[in-house]
Amino acid sequence: MPRPIHALIDFSALEHNLCIVRQHAQNARIMAVIKANAYGHGLLNTASALKSADAFAVLELDAAVRLREAGVDQPILLLEGFFSPADLAIITQYHLSTVIHHYEQLAMLPTSKQENKINIFLKINTGMNRLGFKPAQGLAALEKLKVNPLIGQITLMTHFASADDLSQQNEVKQQLNVFFTTFGKYHLPCSLANSAAILRYPETHADCVRPGIMLYGASPLIDKTATELGLRPVMTVSSQIIAIQHLGPRDKVGYGGQFQAQQPMRIGVVACGYADGYPRHAPTGTPILVNGQRTRIIGRISMDMLTVDLTGIENAQVGSPVILWGSELPIEEIASSAGTISYELFCALSSRVKTIIVTNENQQSRLTSLIP
Repeated sequence: MPRPIHALIDFSALEHNLCIVRQHAQNARIMAVIKANAYGHGLLNTASALKSADAFAVLELDAAVRLREAGVDQPILLLEGFFSPADLAIITQYHLSTVIHHYEQLAMLPTSKQENKINIFLKINTGMNRLGFKPAQGLAALEKLKVNPLIGQITLMTHFASADDLSQQNEVKQQLNVFFTTFGKYHLPCSLANSAAILRYPETHADCVRPGIMLYGASPLIDKTATELGLRPVMTVSSQIIAIQHLGPRDKVGYGGQFQAQQPMRIGVVACGYADGYPRHAPTGTPILVNGQRTRIIGRISMDMLTVDLTGIENAQVGSPVILWGSELPIEEIASSAGTISYELFCALSSRVKTIIVTNENQQSRLTSLIP
């Protein structure tokens, strides 16, 4: 019998969330961001579920090649661009698009004509100060690209630092103003909006939006839940209780004895730990569902196990189902309790956690019943 922890990936939720993007950005092309193994959801399966997206964005060259070899024919963008001249041969062979964000990449570009031209996204640093050319440098880079016969379509792009925080809306407007003041006269295609900007700033939608976290059913906004935004969780991580302990007053639990019982209580041991991707720093009180009832984690997270309070859940026993996050328990709650963000939890899911793909609610119910 396999270890009971598993992750259900709901294709219908991915499709639903893509529709939410379309509702907000009706006049823009949608470039689905599926970097980091599609935020832990599986690269090829996610691309298949999002087949109606206009384009895809990844980080790694080999991920882009895998998509092409799996039959994905939409444009694929490399978000950090290329790292050596040798990458350019693969980029042209597989008809990939690439970000250019520094002069060293410009210097790597050959100037001789080739049959397959490269489509470029020129990244402009409008205030995030991570990747990209400062506006004046970007103008010079643009002029170099325009006269290079290897270059096909040029798209201008930037990235917003604070679109998730309503109190920072002036920062977003300032970045937008810097971008269009410098580059508006060129009338080139533009890609500006991440998930938060898609939802909050329609003036940023431009020609192509780049949704990421919202596709997976988590909120990109600090003041709105996924449910309030109409998003559905794609990943549900579930397990089971594998042991029950009875504590007396002053009994301690787990490494370091960080939790101490104040009165007699029952606790459950769940097959899930930090080696599965659950945050080790999640404190006592982090929410969890047992038999569909909300309770709390107690004590320190171990490599393979964690412990839960079974007070008031009289029907809990060995084999009782547990939901770590997902359906009925938003991942944002777990992330907030652990002092992190949903992005990290998605990406940290371990490869040892079995993944089950479902395509509709009926299949999900059937598959759940088959899991031991």
